[in-house]
Amino acid sequence: MDVPQAHTCEWRDEAERLRGEVTGLQERLAALAGNLESLQRAVFGKRSEKMPPVGKQLRGDKPASPEEALKKRRANKAARAAMPEREVHHAVPAEDKVCPKCGGTDFRPLGEGKRTVVYEYVPAHLEKQVHVQETLACRCGECVLTAPAPKAVEGGQYGPGLMAHVVVSKCLDSTPLYQPLLDVIRLEQYVQADETPQRVLEKGKTRKGYVWTLRAGKLVAYIHAYGRSGETAVSVLGGTRGWLQVDGYTGYNAVTVPEGRVRVGCWAHVRRKFFDALPTAPEAQAALDAILALYRVEADAEAAGTLGTEAHLQQRQTVSAAVVQRMAAWMAEESVRHPPKSPLGVAIRYAQGQWTALCHFLEDTRLSLDNNPSERALRKVALGRKNYLFVGHDEAGANLAGLMSLLATCEENGVNPEAYIADVLMRVYHHPASKLDELLPHRWVPRSNTS
Repeated sequence: MDVPQAHTCEWRDEAERLRGEVTGLQERLAALAGNLESLQRAVFGKRSEKMPPVGKQLRGDKPASPEEALKKRRANKAARAAMPEREVHHAVPAEDKVCPKCGGTDFRPLGEGKRTVVYEYVPAHLEKQVHVQETLACRCGECVLTAPAPKAVEGGQYGPGLMAHVVVSKCLDSTPLYQPLLDVIRLEQYVQADETPQRVLEKGKTRKGYVWTLRAGKLVAYIHAYGRSGETAVSVLGGTRGWLQVDGYTGYNAVTVPEGRVRVGCWAHVRRKFFDALPTAPEAQAALDAILALYRVEADAEAAGTLGTEAHLQQRQTVSAAVVQRMAAWMAEESVRHPPKSPLGVAIRYAQGQWTALCHFLEDTRLSLDNNPSERALRKVALGRKNYLFVGHDEAGANLAGLMSLLATCEENGVNPEAYIADVLMRVYHHPASKLDELLPHRWVPRSNTS
């Protein structure tokens, strides 16, 4: 029996509608499965389930060399040992020289005394004070008395003078060296940037502020901002030219314009998204293998001592470029097989949206594959959040950001932060303003080494 044309059209429309509903449900199910997997990993997952560092994957099972960490520990130990030392003797008070056992008052010295090391601030320099506390023993042999310990920060080795000076310098003086450091970074051709939340106290509760970080080689600057809007990026990098390496956050769009900086993508962020998709889409391993191949080119260049050379550029433009082309073709094929909101669909869309920025590293060996140095710089902020929870107000956040900028740049340049702060705080107020950049950590020369 012939089916009326009208019924055929109705059934076709209904089938099309149902097919659309199924597709929508499949996309929603894929997205929910991805969210569930992420939550399960965050709440119940083992540490081994977290994304492994690229360096560890390239090394295989070989542990990282401890040479750099040992070198840093030795340098810090040597800096402390080189500090001027002064002994401060403490006597047992006369009123305490009564033995609670026999009532006697005839005490004799017992050894050289207990020694306690405290690092104290003395105007213009730091000194290591060795406090020798007199130790006495009663003739009866039943009682030992020790002079009171020096006053220091509980659980630490820092005297009240040093701590008071640090607090005043941090909260009141707002050392002006921070701004020249930021100005130097603004002029650099290649800058990396990132941002992270920081709680700010406001009317009995806290709100979300942000700390932005800028890195240029061994220079590090932090900026405290009221929020995460692109205004901060414009205020810091507006009007500058060069490369800017960031993630996909749109807040940097205002400075990555034709008359501004060229945006460079971060392969670490891409890798993270494909790793998150792996539990629900095993085929994401192909993307992870491709990204690892890009890092292997960099590791091989470092091992050969050719980083930044023409040979390194040649490897990028041949080996790395071929990997990038294969990955682009793979994503084009996979994108039609996975709903846009599924974990793998999200990863592919993110990478494709950043593709031009991600490929800029093929043009210039100065450009890194990722923005990890900026992320590492923000770990100090994340650690601080766990300790101090929030800053009292935006001005305090700005002061803290300035101090963190100086100290982080000290660490990057192998400068002892304590020696630097002790020297510069005494010089900055009478140093010529036109030559203030001479006191920046990467240019600093201790007074003892100057003529």
